[in-house]
Amino acid sequence: MRTPAPHAAVDLDDAERAIRAVADPEIPVITIDDLGVIRAVEQADVDGQAGLRVTITPTYSGCPAMHAMVDGVREAAQRHGIPVDVVTQLSPAWTTAWMSEEGRAKLRRFGIAPPTGDRAHGGPPGPVPVGLQLRVVACPHCGSEDTEEVARFGSTACKALRRCRVCREPFDEFKTI
Repeated sequence: MRTPAPHAAVDLDDAERAIRAVADPEIPVITIDDLGVIRAVEQADVDGQAGLRVTITPTYSGCPAMHAMVDGVREAAQRHGIPVDVVTQLSPAWTTAWMSEEGRAKLRRFGIAPPTGDRAHGGPPGPVPVGLQLRVVACPHCGSEDTEEVARFGSTACKALRRCRVCREPFDEFKTI
């Protein structure tokens, strides 16, 4: 593997920042890094040049936005003149515990209830338990926990459609995985 030239490190750093700032194509207020889709960004030899290898994990194995995410990563690297190799890694499977706190706050400000109950937020380790009790999801508009699920699937497969019984506003809930 070729070692990058000393001046290339700054370009690689700038390219990495641009890659991490790529917006999620379905929820553009959150980056794919905040979402936890980016697993690693490493310096690598790409076609004989100093470049980056970006490892990504889709939120769902059949996520229709993955092509747009890969294109966004490639475009961000190209804007900096850096070759990039994008690798999709399916195992371990993506989990909402990989989402950043800033990403969760961005979702809430945008009117989407962030996932709750995952390992990073007080939930038990391991698979997400499935029960017969109703989930308590706070309204991102008024904060009330008096909400109801309207549809198990919202605008995308990773979200459910909910409504607040207090302020009456509909909102998406990012499902816990």
